[in-house]
Amino acid sequence: MVVIIAALMFAANFWTDYKWFNAVGFSTVFLTELWTRVLLFAVAALVMAIIVGASIFFAYRARPGVRPMSLEQQGLDRYRQSIDPHRKLFFWIAVGALALLAGAAAGGDWRAYLQFVNSVDFGTADPEFGMDVAFFAFTYPFLRILLGYLYAAVILAFIAAVIVHYLYGGVRLQNDSGQRATPAARVHLSVLLGVFVLLRAGSYWLDRYGLVFSERGYTFGASYTDVNAVSTALVILTVISVICAVLFFANIYFKNTMVPMASLGLLVLSAVLVGVAYPEIVQRFQVGPNEQRLESPYIERNIEFTREAYDIADAEVETYDATTELTPQELSAAADDIPSVRLADPSVVSQTFQQMQQVRGFYQFPDVLDVDRYPDADGNLIDTIVAVRELDGPPEDQDNWLNRHLIYTHGYGMVAAAGNLIDAEGRPVFTEYNIPPRGELSDVVGEYEPRIYYGREGADYVIVEAEQEYDYPLDAEEDTEDVPTLDDAVDASPSPSADEARVPADSEGGESPAAEESPAAEESPAAEESPAEGEEGGEGSTSQAYNNYAGDGGVQLSSFFDRVLYAIKYQEPNILLNSAISSDSRIIYERDPVERVEKVAPFLTTDSSPYPAVVDGRVQWIVDAYTTSDGYPYANRIDFTDAVTDTFTDGSAQQVGALPGNEVNYIRNSVKATVDAYDGTVTLYAWDEQDPVLQTWMGAFPGIMTSRDEMSEDLLDHVRYPDDLFKVQREIMREYHVTDASSYYGGQDFWSVPTDPTNETETSEPPYRQTIRYPGEEEPNFSLTSTFVPRGRENLAAFMAVNSNPNSDDYGQLRLLELPRSTVIFGPGQVQNAFDADADVREVLLPLEQSNAEVTRGNLLTLPFAEGLLYVEPLYVQAGGGGAASFPLLQQVMVGFGEEVAIGSNLQEALNNLFAEGEAPLEEGDTAPEEDEEPAEGGSGDENPNQELTDSLNEAVEAWEDAQESQDEADERLREALEAIEEQMNE
Repeated sequence: MVVIIAALMFAANFWTDYKWFNAVGFSTVFLTELWTRVLLFAVAALVMAIIVGASIFFAYRARPGVRPMSLEQQGLDRYRQSIDPHRKLFFWIAVGALALLAGAAAGGDWRAYLQFVNSVDFGTADPEFGMDVAFFAFTYPFLRILLGYLYAAVILAFIAAVIVHYLYGGVRLQNDSGQRATPAARVHLSVLLGVFVLLRAGSYWLDRYGLVFSERGYTFGASYTDVNAVSTALVILTVISVICAVLFFANIYFKNTMVPMASLGLLVLSAVLVGVAYPEIVQRFQVGPNEQRLESPYIERNIEFTREAYDIADAEVETYDATTELTPQELSAAADDIPSVRLADPSVVSQTFQQMQQVRGFYQFPDVLDVDRYPDADGNLIDTIVAVRELDGPPEDQDNWLNRHLIYTHGYGMVAAAGNLIDAEGRPVFTEYNIPPRGELSDVVGEYEPRIYYGREGADYVIVEAEQEYDYPLDAEEDTEDVPTLDDAVDASPSPSADEARVPADSEGGESPAAEESPAAEESPAAEESPAEGEEGGEGSTSQAYNNYAGDGGVQLSSFFDRVLYAIKYQEPNILLNSAISSDSRIIYERDPVERVEKVAPFLTTDSSPYPAVVDGRVQWIVDAYTTSDGYPYANRIDFTDAVTDTFTDGSAQQVGALPGNEVNYIRNSVKATVDAYDGTVTLYAWDEQDPVLQTWMGAFPGIMTSRDEMSEDLLDHVRYPDDLFKVQREIMREYHVTDASSYYGGQDFWSVPTDPTNETETSEPPYRQTIRYPGEEEPNFSLTSTFVPRGRENLAAFMAVNSNPNSDDYGQLRLLELPRSTVIFGPGQVQNAFDADADVREVLLPLEQSNAEVTRGNLLTLPFAEGLLYVEPLYVQAGGGGAASFPLLQQVMVGFGEEVAIGSNLQEALNNLFAEGEAPLEEGDTAPEEDEEPAEGGSGDENPNQELTDSLNEAVEAWEDAQESQDEADERLREALEAIEEQMNE
């Protein structure tokens, strides 16, 4: 029964996998992998069976006709009597088991085999052997695997021969005559040892090429000792091994023990003296005292090949003599050069998205949202925070199999917010919102299919075209009527008070568009007042729309047999018992876009940050994918998972797509993949068609790649430089920005990636997507940016950016602004400390931190500004004790330039406070007020015009605090204070 059940499970999984690949249009991948596995299984199993089986057969045939009488042999007689009647059965069981194990292991090496037989040259020769890099990346690994299987087969054959010879008296542990093995046994075992030593000779010769991966020297790759000592030693050992193998084979004639024993002793002695002692002497007494001079040529090789392998060889490095001081006049001149600053932190505003656009409790947004760019009504691209409203499952009180897999099948709609705008309350300004979706984004991209059947959340499978599917609540507009839009941002007014309206975070041109017309923002109902689940219009209500799936996604359950297969696969009898499931029904599974790409292209490593985009009327998941290798000669290896771990991924996002063993020393973003959120269509675009690793895989799997030229313009607009590739390059750039061997050896100029100062964990600061104007460029570009600090210190060492705009000629161009060592520029950690220590900043933060409110520091952005570097950090405040209904509101913006920091209720005010002590920089045509100019109405020459309003606000706060102790008296004071505020606001 166990065997039958296991066979049924295997058959069900195998056949459903084929049906899935066939439905998604990648059956060639399934069949190519299958037949490659079968071929390797058959060859490995056959070779193992022949070598081991032949050894057992010859050992049995060479058994002595007369066994000597001894206690040892008398004890073995009982085993022989038990085995002899069934020796054929034992023979086939032993040989078959070893063959199956060898075949199963070989089947797992199908990737190495396909790369070997389809290898494409890199066009780069290694400097030591003059061989193309393809030999080390594709041929060398397969030859090592092949040698490993032959080693295993010969060793197992030798062990089997010894057992059979011992069982039948050919080999004896006790013998008075001193002959412990018969001549036939000695010949048989000598031949096997000779084959083993011959394989060892081949291994020694192949090890010479493996020196390009040596870790002996100062850097990765062949070192001075490897080239001048180890390589010579390996040649000598190869010759000695061949001689020893000949001596073992010669024992066929001599038929004694002394020849093989002498050969074995020679081999071991030469391995110790030549292979270990000689290189160690050279390393310690020749290289050690002169390491820098002798290793310099090999360090240069390591630098050159590492920079090429990680595609940083063409990085532009510029010495940036950053200024640390700026006058108000210089600020005014530079104000037009600063692009829109993305203040909305995608890891913070996720809570706002959840509260304001969740609509129902079963919809969900990721913890970290994505940053894309979309045009506004005028056609200008703006940084946009995007996410799709995914379905996590049915309401908790209705969570059963039918609802989870047949009714609640899909999410609904894209949600987007301008990254550089906030409304009067500090909330992000939505450009796409509500159910059904509407907003400025829809006006620009047109109508699109909003249903999300494929995403990162939800049940592992759903069945459509069966029951009517829950589509969306009809009263969703009522639940989300208080959504901040562009109109709210435009109507907001700048004010020095944190309790007044906010302005757009965009500081371009100095004053915000709302500065001229500023009616007071109307008070809107709190976001948490949306109907609770189960109330009218909630999950328990009948006011909801239903829908039937009309796409081609999934596998059609065209027969009862198909339903049986999937019932076995998911161990779910309801798939058979539900009467609504018919031959027209479709089962949708493998719904995660990353998992779909990994399954149709198992040779690719996927990025950990797929993102949704509205493309040609559909929501498409865009997944960056990499071709990787750990076989690039001389290139330093790194742990892929460690390199891409930062605040955004550590503990909050599952890392996917890492290489087996996590080791990588070559990477290219050679594929851009898309997954249709409605029907699951997977398209693989060959983004870097010149990549030899991709060309190798295209030879193995012809026809699965789509040319880059077939990308639509709409899709191309949303392509961006991938996160994980940038993180890997950033990790390499810490050391390999140094291109001089002597400087690299000293290591004084090595950098570190700073830890995220806004996060309590000791994780690396993530790279940030933002639109910046790089020094020397006329137009701003959508970029991915990061910073470096000197190793062991906290001041800023360099600013790194990569152009992420695919329509630019410089897409993918890495740029480094290297700061002079003589100028001290605060690094991220020092700027954060300066924020925390500054008196003006503390004056604003202290009341918030001492209250019940939760203060969250947003992303600390670094961007070039006015021939220097500007730090910008938004500050979010969330009502304490508000439970799940509260969300962060952007209340303040902190900025830093040089060693100076400041805070303001918006970016413009913070810049004014930073550079002009609260005075706005003069615009063209403005004049400074005369000293004896009369003060504004309602104020005095020494008094702030808003002093009365400030006093009233303070009185309101004090009254509220007193209300906690004396409710009646304080309520009257609070009412009077609010009336005074209202009168002054109306003035």
